[in-house]
Amino acid sequence: MKYDFNRIIDRRNTRSYKWDQSEKLFGDKDILPLWVADMDFESPPAVKDAILRRVQEGIYGYSVTSDSYKSAIAGWYSRRHDWEIQKEWITDSPGIVTSLSLSVELFSNPGDQVILQSPVYYPFYDVIRMNDRKVAINPLKLEDGHYVMDYEQLEELMSGGARLLLLCSPHNPGGRVWERAELLRLGELCLRYGVTVISDEIHCDLALPGHKHIPFASLSKELSDITLTTLAATKTFNLPGLQTSYIVTSNPELRRKFEYKLKALSLHMSAFFAPEAVEAAYNEGGEWLDQLIQHISSNAEYAISYLAEHLPQVKPMRPEATYLLWVNCRELGLDPEGLKKLMYREAKVAFNEGSIFGTEGQGHLRINLACPRSTLTEALERFARAAAPYVK
Repeated sequence: MKYDFNRIIDRRNTRSYKWDQSEKLFGDKDILPLWVADMDFESPPAVKDAILRRVQEGIYGYSVTSDSYKSAIAGWYSRRHDWEIQKEWITDSPGIVTSLSLSVELFSNPGDQVILQSPVYYPFYDVIRMNDRKVAINPLKLEDGHYVMDYEQLEELMSGGARLLLLCSPHNPGGRVWERAELLRLGELCLRYGVTVISDEIHCDLALPGHKHIPFASLSKELSDITLTTLAATKTFNLPGLQTSYIVTSNPELRRKFEYKLKALSLHMSAFFAPEAVEAAYNEGGEWLDQLIQHISSNAEYAISYLAEHLPQVKPMRPEATYLLWVNCRELGLDPEGLKKLMYREAKVAFNEGSIFGTEGQGHLRINLACPRSTLTEALERFARAAAPYVK
């Protein structure tokens, strides 16, 4: 079946966080939103059918997941990522950020340093600080147009006592797919210093052509035993409103503590619609995803070419994964407030302003490519016209 990712779907007046908040968040209802990471595409037909079947049951009581649900998850990672996980390693969680926050609370102590690699998905900072831990920043380095890890500075943090690392793999916002050698070198340091790894791999299914995601925990039994991986079908199949995710860990003690805390907070009950949607997505959504990735890759190439021609002072980082384009706008000479003014008041577009991803993200924007080409074109045209007066 051929899926049309260029079809315009009007999401206004659907209680969309992305589309119905523009006036409240940005001061103008006519803003074109390409910011928060959900897609302007319908989910796979099999997902919609699974939810409708559940709706038609008519009684929406407490529910449990079936064995086939975890089989679908395990089968997906075996087929798509060559990662053999056992069903008992899987524990449901309401969301990725929930899992990150619980992990920081469970596997560190108040006042401890927790490592992140900046610029990075901004809730990483929140879950550390709001749990009374200290952010230990391991800044990523820019080499040959993409980010790489600074292992020397990372080792300094670990030797200084940091014992928990939040890994973003693939990387958001930079779109890196960490290579095996990079992950192994990271893992060697973690094993040497006794560091537990919480690996956020929600974008793992969105590796673009020519790149392959490697689950950190799949590298060795030793690394698997120090890793708790946070995962979800929500980014892959555009299901974030279902509020569902899961963690995977082969370490029974990490899993026991995580499940105990979930129950203590009464977060352990199964959602009603989500398991059926996830199972359908993993069992029947592969062809849809393959076509989606081609569309995202095409949009990325288009955006990079457009900016090179019409606004060459702005430098996009070619993504290896995700539907997010990380753009260096520092040559425009604008501070964060200036970039917001340019976007919201002058261009009438909403991208993510980069400083929320950390100090290293200042002067950058993050553009959501998961939209029809016509939407992307209009957003880029608006931005290029508005930015022209700032070009030096």
